[in-house]
Amino acid sequence: MAVKSGGVISASLIILILVAAVIGAGVALILQDTGLGSRTIAIVSGFIATVMASVARYKIIFLGAGKGADDSSVPSLVLIYSAIASFAGSLAAHDLHRHLADNMGVAFLGALAGLFSAILMAMLMITYHMNSGAPRI
Repeated sequence: MAVKSGGVISASLIILILVAAVIGAGVALILQDTGLGSRTIAIVSGFIATVMASVARYKIIFLGAGKGADDSSVPSLVLIYSAIASFAGSLAAHDLHRHLADNMGVAFLGALAGLFSAILMAMLMITYHMNSGAPRI
């Protein structure tokens, strides 16, 4: 069982956001020559980045350091909401990329998609842990 300690939430958020941005950029670079549109690339990059960042955060914080809440038994409704958050974050990243930095390349689009999706996912998980009977972080 995890032990409550200070800084766990901050460490979780930093890991989640950094890993999601890097994975999002990498996935977008892989997908750039597939003929997919930029919107599809953003959605796929954001979703994969969010899933991979969540797994990395769980393995580093809970399994590795033995801190934080055990998210292995998160209800399926939260998983559905996280997919919706990933979709919304990816579309927001696509629109921002198109309006502000269309010439920045697809890696920047993927990084934004991963970043925005991870931020929405983090907000969802914090809300879940603070408003349910789940163990507090």
